[in-house]
Amino acid sequence: MLGLFGKSKSSIVLGLDISSAAVKILELSYSGDRYCVESYGVTALPQGAVVDKGAYDVVGISDAIRVVVEQSRTKVKNAAAAVAGSSVITKLIDMPEGLSEDDMEMQLTLEADQYIPYPLEEVAIDFEIQGPSPQYDNQVEVLLAACRRETIESRVEAIEGSGLIAKIVDVEAYAMERAFSVLRGQLNLDEGNTVAIVDIGATMTTLSVLSDGLTIYTREQLFGGKQLTDEIMRRYGLPLEEAGLAKKRGGLPADYEPEVLVPFKEAVVQQVARSLQFFFSSSQYNAVDHIVLAGGVASMVGLNELVQDKLGTPTSVANPFAEMSISPRVNTVALANEASAMMIACGLALRSFG
Repeated sequence: MLGLFGKSKSSIVLGLDISSAAVKILELSYSGDRYCVESYGVTALPQGAVVDKGAYDVVGISDAIRVVVEQSRTKVKNAAAAVAGSSVITKLIDMPEGLSEDDMEMQLTLEADQYIPYPLEEVAIDFEIQGPSPQYDNQVEVLLAACRRETIESRVEAIEGSGLIAKIVDVEAYAMERAFSVLRGQLNLDEGNTVAIVDIGATMTTLSVLSDGLTIYTREQLFGGKQLTDEIMRRYGLPLEEAGLAKKRGGLPADYEPEVLVPFKEAVVQQVARSLQFFFSSSQYNAVDHIVLAGGVASMVGLNELVQDKLGTPTSVANPFAEMSISPRVNTVALANEASAMMIACGLALRSFG
């Protein structure tokens, strides 16, 4: 078995999020009862290096990781990365309690072909005990996860090509769940609450619904900030890099806001509504208690208020660092600007602590 969940053995790992447009890294420490951001970095990936979250240009990704490690000045070499939920098959299985880890691994390996539609030699599988079975006495509930080896190996190759050690390969949905645990306290939620985290990246929007802090639903849709960049390029005749900078820093013509930005924000609201509708139609839920916007698009001024007004659900922008201390060597303004896009990196960095 090639570990999907991995074990950090309490050593510090860098949270390394390789998305479709950027590489983000984060190093956390823990002292007293508080996390501290020790270092972080973000750098753009070469265009086309990652398509739909599958690593393709391994050399380009390795080079970007090297740049972002230098930028952050971290000395940590062990890294935790993640694969997209859509590339992982998960299944909850009841097994007898008291089995050793080796016996459980052997039994799962024998039974895995019932649950996995690929030849077993092509997949990496791992498991994690979730706790006592809710259905059967003297049994435990085990989460089995399987992912095609090529998906994991391309990630590992890119990481190790940069000089880091790929210690853990996780699943993005579980990293998001772990990151949510540090911002739950900011939301003043009741017990048994249901929260929708909508992570809007460059090309992909991922909805994760959590009930009482545990993931109950995830879904990915092709939609992201690149659509705004593409429209800026088309309308104003700018090359990609200039369009991306103008989107962040401003300086576009007066018609940009009413003609381009406002329609894009409305498209985001529609996307959030559509994602939630898919969830409601496939579950017993017909509402969520809170929406958290994450990803680079989430930090757009006024977007959370727009979503809240149109959908009638309290909405906030993710900031996993709001209650953390920040090392003096970290640029706090830059970190605050990137906070909503750092949720997966944060969830991965939290693997350092169990």
